[in-house]
Amino acid sequence: MLKKISALILAAMLAASLTACGGNNSNSTPTTPASAAQSSAAITEGSNTSAESTTFTERDMKQEADTTDAKTLTVTSGQNTTITEAGVYIITGSATDASVIVEAADDAKVQLVLQNLTITNSSTPAIYVKNADKVFVTTQKDTANTLTVTGAFSADGETNTDAVIFAKDDIVFNGEGSLTVSSTGNGISGKDDVKITGGSLAIESAADAIEANDEISVAGGNITINSQKDGLHAENSEDNTQGSIYISGGTFDITAASDAIQGTTTVVIDGGTLTLAAGEGIEGTNVTINDGTINISASDDGINATNKSSEKVCITINGGNITINMAQGDTDGLDSNGDLYITGGTVNITGQSACDYDGQAQKTGGTLIVNGTETDTIPNQMMGGGGMGGRGGMAPNGMAPGGMAPGGMGGF
Repeated sequence: MLKKISALILAAMLAASLTACGGNNSNSTPTTPASAAQSSAAITEGSNTSAESTTFTERDMKQEADTTDAKTLTVTSGQNTTITEAGVYIITGSATDASVIVEAADDAKVQLVLQNLTITNSSTPAIYVKNADKVFVTTQKDTANTLTVTGAFSADGETNTDAVIFAKDDIVFNGEGSLTVSSTGNGISGKDDVKITGGSLAIESAADAIEANDEISVAGGNITINSQKDGLHAENSEDNTQGSIYISGGTFDITAASDAIQGTTTVVIDGGTLTLAAGEGIEGTNVTINDGTINISASDDGINATNKSSEKVCITINGGNITINMAQGDTDGLDSNGDLYITGGTVNITGQSACDYDGQAQKTGGTLIVNGTETDTIPNQMMGGGGMGGRGGMAPNGMAPGGMAPGGMGGF
């Protein structure tokens, strides 16, 4: 219930902000943005944006665990370490074919403080959260921790445990040390929310690096990902109203074969430094960028809004410094299967096709640079062709006079 209330509060704040797109996916004319003001600001030390403050708790943001009453547990090869009660646990040692299992009460908060921990397994998660209210994975200052799965994952009954860190409940990553994850499947899988607020996290994975059913939220930390699928992936196959991504801070270096960042519903970026090299840089039904420094190199689309949920299909850029370098071919810097709005920030696109939108476009502020030339209009090049753009008013589908759309049909 608390999670649903928090989500409703966040949704209400985003709806009230000065972004152009809102509501569900319909054919109604979207609201025109009132100004180029940003709805959120970048994170600075000691202060939160309003959206961040409702997403992360004080304990989420605290990077040092209180170990006054902590229990120290040393992992042993061939044995599982099972935690059944709330509390703070220092986990240390080096082991093979061993798992740290959390199986506590529904209201239990468990904090795992990793202290130079190394676990290498052949087929099971190194950390497995079976039950708890919330689990914190905190890397202790000046420690290096490594978790690895080398073979095919085995199921736990009806549960497909497909990640080095697998959580059935909310999980938070923070701390002042480092954690390296190497996986033949997913790196981190959360069946509820996955949050990151600090520490250094490096993931190499054959599948998604970080995935969550409900939401991935990041407020800080240094995150390096090399994934053969997606970098961040939020999707709930049973509920398409879930599966969002929120970023208010942190430093990202993501290389992914598919999408660097993919959210089924909304992707909101309020801050952070993101370097993304992937098939697609950012994908969601509704993508909103309010701040941050974002550098994208993509072979498909730089930022893509596509119809995956009941959210309005739209890209809205209210702020930030965005650089997009596109590969040759049928590629688009900004590709919206719905609407496209730029109200602030700087967008610098290099590529054959800068923008492709199927709905309406409007630029009321900010700076748009296409192949080195600043423009006040949003071109609709539509798979490499020409087209009209939006400047102040609406330009549906880049239609030329007489109803013909130069360059062919809009791409997907």
